[in-house]
Amino acid sequence: MLVRRILLLVPMMLGIVLFVFLVMQLSDMDPAAAYYKGANPTQEQLHAFREENGLLDPLPVRYVHFVGDLLHGDMGISVLTKSPVLDQVTTAMPLTIQLTLLGLGIAIVLALLLGVTAALYRDRLADQVIRVVSLTGVAAPGFWLALLMIQYLAVETGWFPTGGYVNPADSFTGWLESLTLPAFALSLPIAAQLTRIVRTAVVEELDKDYVRTAIGGGLPPVVVVGRNVLRNALINPLTVLGLRVGYLLGGAVVTETIFSLPGMGKLMIDAVQNGDPAVVQGVVITTAVCFVFVNLVIDILYLLVNPRLRSAS
Repeated sequence: MLVRRILLLVPMMLGIVLFVFLVMQLSDMDPAAAYYKGANPTQEQLHAFREENGLLDPLPVRYVHFVGDLLHGDMGISVLTKSPVLDQVTTAMPLTIQLTLLGLGIAIVLALLLGVTAALYRDRLADQVIRVVSLTGVAAPGFWLALLMIQYLAVETGWFPTGGYVNPADSFTGWLESLTLPAFALSLPIAAQLTRIVRTAVVEELDKDYVRTAIGGGLPPVVVVGRNVLRNALINPLTVLGLRVGYLLGGAVVTETIFSLPGMGKLMIDAVQNGDPAVVQGVVITTAVCFVFVNLVIDILYLLVNPRLRSAS
């Protein structure tokens, strides 16, 4: 099964690259106009730029050249900064990965803590409160949470910076402070969704006969829940988690812009505003590759926690 999943990555990535290429080619972005931005170029200069960079070639020819360059690690040259897109992506990518992983960790911890608590105390006060909180989190937009956090936890109290990024090599404390609010703003909607899924999965597992038999046989409930119930109940949340990683990567675009973080999201927003299609293509394709890779990891974890699936495969 794992081999089949890996083999499927090839046509999947080719499809992603084709889709991104066609969208960018059909967009209103003009690399020639962006290159001469503010310089009032003549039509002859614009034509010469397009001819020199292969923009006048037939669409299939441009696509073949584009894929060939990607296979050699060449994402093109930014028409604004005149620097390789790959260099800009590799500079911005670490921050986005840090933000996504931190947000993912917060979402998992909150979902497990609240979801298991709600399941163990189902239909009681704790369960009702957690249901209301999780429903509110699902309905609340991430950008709205980010603005509230900046207002109340940064501007009014001064506990956290309003924006900016500190490299962990310079100051670990400063790095943690600079990413705490963005990570929470990014993770809370995901945590709220996962909490509801974890609660449902744990409740279903607690109602099964083997749980009652184990507890009736003298095993401590903590051991039964921690060793058996959680492992079986986490199968469905794992599947949802793989899909939610895409939301985290996409949500980073808005979050990084709000908190002025120089990551992939801000890089793409700036590229769209300035009409730099090569950078937009590079960011989108890199983000798609990361999303596909994370889902492959989730598939591996799914195999590990689900022995029946390993037996079937």
